[in-house]
Amino acid sequence: MLEEQPIVQPETRNEGDLTEPGPAVQSPFRKTKNWSEIWESLLRLGLGETFLRVGTGLASVVLVLLVSWVMSNFYLKGPVNTLKEAAIAAPLPTGTPLVPLPYFDVPNLEVYPRGITRLAVLHTDMPAKPRLEVIQYTVQKGDTIFGIAQKFNLRPETILWGNYYTLADDPHALSPGQMLNILPVDGVYYEWHAGDGLNGVAEFYGATPDEIIKFPANHLSPETVGDWSNPNIAPGTWLVIPGGRREFVTWSAPRITRENPAVAKIFGPGACGTVMDGPVGNGYFLWPTTERWLSGYDYSPETNHHGIDIAGNEGNAIFATDNGVVVYAGWNDWGYGNVVVIDHGNGWQTLYAHLSAYNVQCGSYVYQGDVIGALGNTGRSSGPHLHFEMRSDTYGKVNPHNFLQ
Repeated sequence: MLEEQPIVQPETRNEGDLTEPGPAVQSPFRKTKNWSEIWESLLRLGLGETFLRVGTGLASVVLVLLVSWVMSNFYLKGPVNTLKEAAIAAPLPTGTPLVPLPYFDVPNLEVYPRGITRLAVLHTDMPAKPRLEVIQYTVQKGDTIFGIAQKFNLRPETILWGNYYTLADDPHALSPGQMLNILPVDGVYYEWHAGDGLNGVAEFYGATPDEIIKFPANHLSPETVGDWSNPNIAPGTWLVIPGGRREFVTWSAPRITRENPAVAKIFGPGACGTVMDGPVGNGYFLWPTTERWLSGYDYSPETNHHGIDIAGNEGNAIFATDNGVVVYAGWNDWGYGNVVVIDHGNGWQTLYAHLSAYNVQCGSYVYQGDVIGALGNTGRSSGPHLHFEMRSDTYGKVNPHNFLQ
């Protein structure tokens, strides 16, 4: 008897199912992997970096081949030929027009038979050797401390420091015919005295004993000098102190106040005794004479000249630059000739030197612009001029150019 077979109903598909109806049968082939799955597989195997390098190399080779093909087929054949043809077809440049030269009149050939000739120099200028010894110089008319210093490439103060017994630190003491010591270098010329020691002398002038001993002009040596505290140097020997400096000996008038004018008595008979009180200056200073140009020295502390030498004719009026009291009137023994000094009562003092005459006396009251004397040539002077100085209790000896109106 036959068994009844079960009836198998065909599968129905949903409306959105895209597969064909039928039984679900598994395919014997695997699905193809996409690129992301392949890349993940390579990474798991550790071949990701190798694959990138190989791929980049292949891409570079392909790109180079592609560029070479494009260049050979499109660029090198067409444009090059076009440029060559265009260059051949271009017109040639026109020539530069010639401009006729101006007429030149030939000079007399008898005067210039061979043109301008070069004169032969039969001597050779040799550079001057450095001077190592002290030399003598005779002062000429018109010489100044600055001019002599410039002539020998020295500082002006070196001329004074090398000739104290002749000039006494006073540039106005220079006169024609004097014999001056000219040092080979900037410094001081010192006369050795009995009892001197090298350490003390060197320290006083800002040098070292070794510099003094080794300087050629001094003709010394460590072996002959011996003990520095009691050196074997004969008294009267003159030594160059290279680079040495010292203070100038003051020869100008000191600060003379109306309270103590007698302090100037060492400068000459023009010193005053008791002076009564008087007018006080206003602090503004007029030009002291009629001329406004200099004759001689300007303000130069490096030559111990702390005033200005104003030019003029002998007899020109000299004015009080500000109100004050006369605290010195008369002769000065230190080369100033006739001098007037005014104390202005406000810490200022003015000095007027080389006067041919003066019409004030000790204790005279003067006011700004008053005539106090006449320009002259007295004392140690090389010609008519006014030597004018200003001194302040605050600033000391000042440059008059900075204060005169």
